[in-house]
Amino acid sequence: MVSIKDIAEVCGVSTATVSKALNNREDVNSATKERVQEVAKQLGYLPNAMARALKTKKTYNIGVLMVDKAQSGLKHHYFSSILDSFKVVMERNGYDLTFISNQIGEQMFSYYEHCMYRNVDGVLAVCVDFNTPEIQMLLTSKLPVVSIDYISENSYTVVSDNGDGIRRAVEYAVQKGHEKIAYIYGEDAQVTEIRKQAFQQALESHHCEIKNQFIRQGKYLNPELAYQFTQEFLTKSEHRPTCILYPDDICAVAGIAAITDSHLETGKDVSVIGYDGNPVLQMLRPKLTTIWQDTDTMGVKAAELMLKLLHKEQIPQAERVIYCESVLLAGETVAQL
Repeated sequence: MVSIKDIAEVCGVSTATVSKALNNREDVNSATKERVQEVAKQLGYLPNAMARALKTKKTYNIGVLMVDKAQSGLKHHYFSSILDSFKVVMERNGYDLTFISNQIGEQMFSYYEHCMYRNVDGVLAVCVDFNTPEIQMLLTSKLPVVSIDYISENSYTVVSDNGDGIRRAVEYAVQKGHEKIAYIYGEDAQVTEIRKQAFQQALESHHCEIKNQFIRQGKYLNPELAYQFTQEFLTKSEHRPTCILYPDDICAVAGIAAITDSHLETGKDVSVIGYDGNPVLQMLRPKLTTIWQDTDTMGVKAAELMLKLLHKEQIPQAERVIYCESVLLAGETVAQL
């Protein structure tokens, strides 16, 4: 491996001068600086990350936690899109990303211990069970942590406005004349609770009856359960819901399949509203009515918040939680009654 000493010998200068030139210091004349940088490029020199960290007290490495029970993190368009836009901004600012787990080789660690082992400068918690003691330990540590869709005391977080998203879905269905509205929601999480409360409040505000048999707990990204519950709704004949809300677009597509298999027509006999605004699933016909979440903005805002924490900027309490708007995309799966 090429070292600073090798570059110094070729250029006929001291190792200190090489170091200054490679760091673009102003106390090295431009001709020497250009010569050193050109030789370093020709020799294939790469700076030593460990040495850099010792000098700057920073590793320029950000840990990423995407560990959920369903192991759906990178498969989930919502989370992967947020991570992609976060990655672009962080890399533009010179940071690398490292995925954090609770295992290194054959040895088990807590997430916090893994972060210490990797010596990360900060952590993005984008897809985890925030209620576990392990995650809470990380959130209350001295590490800069930015979370996605989780609000707690003194947290720094970027959230999709889930309550507003569900309200928009219910209001759209009501405007189309629907009163018998069912809801299949995801597993227990802060986001799920916010959505459930918003669903019930929206029905109440529009004077629609809340039918317990129309509210079922499924799982995010679990088409099998969504298909099963949809078929159960459809067996109620004249008492079946006229519109069904799903926890995500994958489940909504499964619901459409169940409707079709029951010899009914989506957008005519039974209406469907998804959640996420997955662009690939928007290509299906009938075009899915869904709630779109602005993942690009969420990833960018999470990166900007992380950079402020890394630069030790004072962030007012009111700016520690950033809400991103949800938008209803009207498709062809909701009938006008």
